Amino acid sequence: MVTTLDYGLGQSFFIGAQAVYLLGIKSFEGIEKPGFRDRFDLKARFNANLGSVIGLPANIDLYPGLNLGLKNFGAHVGGRVFFNKGFGLFTEAQFPIAKYNVDAIGYERLNNQFSFNIGVTFDLGK
Repeated sequence: MVTTLDYGLGQSFFIGAQAVYLLGIKSFEGIEKPGFRDRFDLKARFNANLGSVIGLPANIDLYPGLNLGLKNFGAHVGGRVFFNKGFGLFTEAQFPIAKYNVDAIGYERLNNQFSFNIGVTFDLGK
């Protein structure tokens, strides 16, 4: 489960925060089930919104960005399309660039790998 809040600093730059909680993690025999600390991550984000820069329609946006989280420093690339005033879909791929614990084992690796997200998006300013 991913929740992201982005705040515009002009037309092409956004800062924000993201909270991640991993659901549906299997437990393995002989290993304790992952705890809250293993499943949760909080990230600060910076996006460069390219939709208006490359001439896309106002309801479509593409954005690369960087994120600084509790588990790693990473990057993301994504896109949004709005269907009406304030409602649309998004997709985003995230990947770590620098992991804080390079010797992570077991569940410590959960928030330190490539992830792909898809979901709904809301523009609260509309």
